[in-house]
Amino acid sequence: MPIARLDQASLSFGLRPLLDHADLLIRKGERVCLLGRNGEGKSSLLKLLTREIAPDSGEVWVRPGTRVAMLEQEVAADSERSVRAVVASGVTASEEHEGTWQSDLQVEQVMARLQLDADSAMSALSGGWRRRAMLGRALVSAPDLLLLDEPTNHLDIEAITWLEEMMSGFRGALLFISHDRAFVRRLATRIVELDRGKLRGWRGSYDDYVVQKMAMLDAEATEQALFDKKLAQEELWIRKGVEARRTRNEGRVRALKALRVERSERRDRIGHMAVHTQDAAQSGKLVFEAQGVTHAFGAEPLIRNFSTRIMRGDRIGIIGPNGCGKSTLIRLLVGELEPNEGKIQRGTLQQAAYFDQQRDQLDLNASILDNVTRGSGDTVTIDGRARHVSGYLRDFLFAPERLRAPVSMLSGGERNRLLLARLFAKPSNLLIMDEPTNDLDAESLELLEELVANYSGTLLLVSHDRAFLDNVVTSTLVFEGNGRLEEYVGGYSDWLRQRKLPSQARAMAAAPAPPAPMPPKARRMSYKDQRELSMLPARIEVLETEQTELQGRIADAVWFRADPGRANDVLQRLQALAAELSAAYERWDLLESMRQ
Repeated sequence: MPIARLDQASLSFGLRPLLDHADLLIRKGERVCLLGRNGEGKSSLLKLLTREIAPDSGEVWVRPGTRVAMLEQEVAADSERSVRAVVASGVTASEEHEGTWQSDLQVEQVMARLQLDADSAMSALSGGWRRRAMLGRALVSAPDLLLLDEPTNHLDIEAITWLEEMMSGFRGALLFISHDRAFVRRLATRIVELDRGKLRGWRGSYDDYVVQKMAMLDAEATEQALFDKKLAQEELWIRKGVEARRTRNEGRVRALKALRVERSERRDRIGHMAVHTQDAAQSGKLVFEAQGVTHAFGAEPLIRNFSTRIMRGDRIGIIGPNGCGKSTLIRLLVGELEPNEGKIQRGTLQQAAYFDQQRDQLDLNASILDNVTRGSGDTVTIDGRARHVSGYLRDFLFAPERLRAPVSMLSGGERNRLLLARLFAKPSNLLIMDEPTNDLDAESLELLEELVANYSGTLLLVSHDRAFLDNVVTSTLVFEGNGRLEEYVGGYSDWLRQRKLPSQARAMAAAPAPPAPMPPKARRMSYKDQRELSMLPARIEVLETEQTELQGRIADAVWFRADPGRANDVLQRLQALAAELSAAYERWDLLESMRQ
């Protein structure tokens, strides 16, 4: 049953349309993930559904009587209001008139489910707990349509896992924006992308979307390259003397004008960040060594009897609940704090670059330019050479005309990109990143992931992004309660696997693998094996022929765009063909080895 709909909705702020005759249908029980680059207009689309803003044209329809609630991207500002007051503000006025005791009961039930301290002031809470309180405000009205804008920001892994469980059982319709790939994979029943003003639905899972999107962009690039080549040829033709051709070829002149109009109306994609780190000279082989470190604020230690050794080139992930002491651990390691007990030895020749999740390093009143140059002119030194800051910031997707704007006008994702620009403007051999993935869109996140994975120095990474941890770190320090830290080999998924094992099994899992035993002698081929081997080449040829034919279709941009539904089917078949061919070749190798 449809619960909300956009029909040919258009919305602009300034010259660039955020929505350009966009269509969207949301049904009861769906969990729709809305993807798109930073600045494309995803948050504005949610505000259309809450009626906070109205479209310039087109229609926004929400089924009459539908309760709509929204969790916004930005965490609520510090306030002396109690958590109870904030959560209760989500109850509608009409429900209050129906019975105050019922409303109060609903508020208490929601706070209990979210494990909120009702009497705490919002100003006393961490960003993660403030976000829980705002989620309670959204849930207390029992919405039919729940809108979540980057719900995992500022939440620790335990809270994100809890939110996944809760949203999996949500009975209403859910439309959410998220950069957290593990969260999207777990929750989304459908993917919708906002790209250059248009909304497009994608079949299958998030991983299916990534494959299909890449194929579509390749097809689009091919089509645009052919168009641009034709336009260039026609421009060359007309410059050779259109006066002599005017009476004979007016149609060609009109066609050129139409090509010019079509090119001027084409919206190119926002570019990719083109960034890299600047490597400093190597640090000493030992980076940090902690021996019996204990540190406390108050009576209970945040860190108790902790020892570790971090060597040059190590890639360490740090996991733990909000407020457990992750940032304190980093401050102890780099020397901003000294431990109450124990000692920390720090290596030599360290040049650290530090990414702060609170973005305190940014001056909100200063311009984008001044935050990078730090008042030292219009150039930055990159790889030993002076470079104009305008060109450098263009690599981080900041247009030259915006560089004098104050940082306070930037979105969360843009502030993160600016902090990365500031971070990578100086050489380093020690990279410390505290929640670097908040607010980044999927493409910027994947680029940052590749950049960090290829960093040649030492990495300390605090993150709640499970996929990012899995893809980047080689070992993990985990806060496991009562100030105790344990070290595990691998990333987040490896920690999940190892923590379920007893200590002896964990030690075996972390130990180097023993030499592989000699493979058993291969068995003799049966008649059935021989027959299968004789038929495999023909089978592989059939599969490869089909693969080549389908790849040819996908390469045809006109066909791809003319029938997107059929194109998606072809992409899925290509994925299946790749798996079938891989299995066939493996089987062929195995049977050939048995024949020898």
